[in-house]
Amino acid sequence: MLELDGLPRLLLRLEGATVLAGSLVLYFDQGFDWLSLVVLALAPDLAMVGFAAGERVGVAAYDLVHTEVLPVALGIVGVLADRDLALQLGLIWLAHIGADRLLGYGLKYPTAFRDTHLQRV
Repeated sequence: MLELDGLPRLLLRLEGATVLAGSLVLYFDQGFDWLSLVVLALAPDLAMVGFAAGERVGVAAYDLVHTEVLPVALGIVGVLADRDLALQLGLIWLAHIGADRLLGYGLKYPTAFRDTHLQRV
């Protein structure tokens, strides 16, 4: 597994920080509460339960939940359908992913749980 270093690593971490900050700014701009954010912030990590069914299932579940596609789609649905809960959950989810990227946690490779697209953790 190739570990990122130098400018690419810095840029991906800055991208994570930007996603985290943007999500939180939008979250609080909408008037959503701190308690929900704190309670649900780690909910996407429940996807790790998939590893109980094997490495391939765990990696697929974890990676699916840790890409920006689903939370952004959920947020869009929330905005277009005027559903605050969908927007709130999408922003919490997206903030989680941004925080993960900022800290160097990336998508998993099936080689080992610690192997990610950003680094070996």
